[in-house]
Amino acid sequence: MQRLEGLSKLTGAERYLDDEPLEGPLKGCLWGMTVRSPVSRGKITRITYGAGFDWSQFVVVEPSDIPGPNETYLIENDQPVLAPGYVRHMHEAVVLIAHQDRNLLRRAVASVRVDVAPEPPALDFRLTPRPDQIQRGSDNLLKKLQIRKGNIERGFAQAHKIVEGEYETGAQEHVYIEPNAMSAWIEDGPTGDVVVVRGSMQCPYYVLNALKHALKRDESRVRVIQSPTGGGFGGKEDYPSTIALHCALLTLKARRPVKIVYDRSEDMAATTKRHPSLVRHRTAVDQNGKMLAQHIEVILDGGAYVTLSPVVLSRGIIHAAGPYTCENVLIEGKAVLTNSVPYGAFRGFGAPQTIFAVERHMDRIAAALNLDPLQVRRVNLLKDGDTTSTQQVIKGGTDRHALLDQTLHIANYDAHKREAEKFNRTHPYLRRGVGVATVLHGAGFTGNGEVYLNSKVDVAGRPDGSLEVLAASTEMGQGTNTVFTKIAADAAGYDIADVFVGTPDTFRVPNSGPTVASRTVMVVGKLVERAIDELARQVGQNGSPLRGPALKSAIQAWHRANPESELKGRATYQPPPDVKFDDKNYIGDAYATFAWGVCVAAVEVDLRTAAVRVLDFVAAQDIGKVINPVLATGQVQGGVVQAIGWALTEEMKFKDGGMHNNTLTNYIIPTSDDVPSIRVHFHENPYPHGGGGAKGVGELPMDGPAPAILNAVAHATGADPRAIPLTPERLLPLLR
Repeated sequence: MQRLEGLSKLTGAERYLDDEPLEGPLKGCLWGMTVRSPVSRGKITRITYGAGFDWSQFVVVEPSDIPGPNETYLIENDQPVLAPGYVRHMHEAVVLIAHQDRNLLRRAVASVRVDVAPEPPALDFRLTPRPDQIQRGSDNLLKKLQIRKGNIERGFAQAHKIVEGEYETGAQEHVYIEPNAMSAWIEDGPTGDVVVVRGSMQCPYYVLNALKHALKRDESRVRVIQSPTGGGFGGKEDYPSTIALHCALLTLKARRPVKIVYDRSEDMAATTKRHPSLVRHRTAVDQNGKMLAQHIEVILDGGAYVTLSPVVLSRGIIHAAGPYTCENVLIEGKAVLTNSVPYGAFRGFGAPQTIFAVERHMDRIAAALNLDPLQVRRVNLLKDGDTTSTQQVIKGGTDRHALLDQTLHIANYDAHKREAEKFNRTHPYLRRGVGVATVLHGAGFTGNGEVYLNSKVDVAGRPDGSLEVLAASTEMGQGTNTVFTKIAADAAGYDIADVFVGTPDTFRVPNSGPTVASRTVMVVGKLVERAIDELARQVGQNGSPLRGPALKSAIQAWHRANPESELKGRATYQPPPDVKFDDKNYIGDAYATFAWGVCVAAVEVDLRTAAVRVLDFVAAQDIGKVINPVLATGQVQGGVVQAIGWALTEEMKFKDGGMHNNTLTNYIIPTSDDVPSIRVHFHENPYPHGGGGAKGVGELPMDGPAPAILNAVAHATGADPRAIPLTPERLLPLLR
C-alpha cells in the first residue's frame, strides 16, 4: 500500500501551518511572538518596553492575564505558562506580544528589555549543588527510582572479576523539518465562546488538558485540532501545550485570531531536548563473562522543570540492564534539576542513554576477560523463561540468539572483521573496525500506564457504507494514516478506498492516548480492529459481526433506517491477560511485550584528524508483524541516521545555560554524505495483542547505533570511548 499523503509531501502540496493563508477562521489574524529571559536564573526586577513604538497598537499578555492558574498541566504543574516574576532558565517565556505586521512585531519584541537580578544557576547535573544553587527540596532532585532483584552483595562475592565503567551521553535537538507552530481563534459554541487551537502536535489531548487548566474552561469551550505535522520525534509531545497556551492567551485578549510560528533558532533555543545522562556500571562476572551481579546508577539532567523527566527516567532504568539476564541487580536512577531548558521526550525516551552504557560496557567486559564481545552477549542474552531486572518473565517465542546470528550473517560480520584487521596492518593512518549492539525496547506505556490512559477509538459507519477511523493518534510523517487504513481495511474486509482516517480534533475523536512510546500501531491499531468488530456487531444479525460487502450493505441499510443518527463502534483499552506491574516497587511486567534488535556497524577512523566515518550498517528488528514494509524500513533507516548524528556530530554547546549553537550551520546533523548504506532486516514474529500483529517500531532503531558505532571505533583503534557525541575533539586525546 502506498503512503496516503506521500505524493502531497513529495510535491510540496501539503499545507503546514505556516503555509496556510490568513483567511477563513484566520481572517484578520495577528502574529504572536515571545519575549524571553536573557539569563538562566533570577528575579525579574523590571520589564521595559522599547521607545519608538506605539504600544497601544500591540496586544501584550503578561502573567496577570492568565484566567486560571499560571501552570502548564503535565505530570507536575511546576512549569509556569509565563515566568511569574522569576526565571529558571534562559529563553524562558516572560511576555507575549502580537501585531498584524510581522516585521514590526519582530522589531518591537527585540526592543523589550527584561532586567533580572541574577542568582547562582545550577548548570552541571553531574555535580552536587551548592546551597545557593538549590531550588527544589534539599538537593534539586526531580525524581528518584530504584529496581532491585536478588542480592547484589552475594553476586559480587562470587565474582571472578568486577568491571566498572562510567558512560555519558549529551543533549540532542530534534530537528523536525517543521518548527513549532500554532494558531488560535474564537468561535461560538452552545455553552459560550470556544477557544480553538490548531497546530503541529503529537498529543491533542495533552494540549486540551493544558488549555482547560490554565484557561479555566471545560471541554465544551476548548477545541484542539492537529494540522499537518512535519515531524515530532517527541519534541511535539509536551511542548505544544506551551505554544498553544501562548497563542490562546493572545487570542483571548485581542479577540482576534493569532498565529505563532517559531523560526529555527528560537525553536532550537527554547524547546525541550533529549536528556543528557551519566550512567555508572559495576558488574560482577565469571570466567565466561556470565553476569553475576549488576549495580547501575543512572543520572539524568532534567532541566529547569519536571516536564516528562519522571517517565523518561522510568523507561531508562528499566532498559538499563539491556536484553540480558542477571539474577542480582540493583539499578538506582535520579533526575536532577538544572537551570537549563527543560529536557523532555525524544525518540527512545531514556532507553538510548542507558542502552548505550550497557552495550559499551559489554564490550569492555569482554576486553577485561580477553573474550570475544559476541561470546559475552551470547552467554547473557535473555531466552524465553528468563527474567528481566523487574522480574518480568520473557515469553513470546522470539529467539534472540537466532536474531543475533542472522544479523551477523547478513552483515558479513566475520569478513568485515578479517578485512578490517588486514587493512589496519597496512594503512599508515586509517583504521577500520566493526561493532555490535543487541537491544530491546518496551512497546507501549510503562507498567500500568496504558490502563491509566484507558484509551478509546471510534470507527464510524458512514451513509455510503465506508468507514472512518476516529482516533487521537497523529500523523507526523511516520505513516499513522496509511497503517490505520490498512489495519481497518483488513479487519473489515474492505478495499482501502472505502476507509478514511479522521483528522485528530477533540470535538470529533475520543482520547486514544498520545502518539508516543511505540504504541500507535500496537495499542491503538488493536483498538481500531476491536471498534470495527463492535460496529459490525451492531449492524449484524443476532449480534454476529459482518465483513466485506455484507458489512457495507448493512451500514447503508442502517443509515436509511436512521437518517439523522450516527453509527459508531467504540473500543476501550483492555490489557493483555496476565500482565501485572507493581508501580511502587518496580516488579513485574514493565511492558506487555518487547521489540528486539541487533545492530552491526563498520567504521573507518582517520588517525590524523580523529574523524569517524560509518562505512556500513545493518539493523535487524523483531517488531512483530510488519504492516507496511516500506514505512517500517523508513522508520528504521531514519532512526539509524538520527542515532548516527547523536553518536558522532550533534554536540549541543551551552553558554550560561542557554544553547549557544542554535542554528543548523553549527549544530551538525548528518547529511546524505555522512550516511552509509543502511540494510534493514525484519524478523517477523506476530504479536497477538497488537494491531495487525504488530509491535512498536519507531523507537527501537534509536537504541543500538550509537553503542555499535563506538564499539566499532574501539575495535578499530584500541581506544576506549565512553561518551557521545564522539567528536574529533573528544576522540583525539583517546587516540594519543
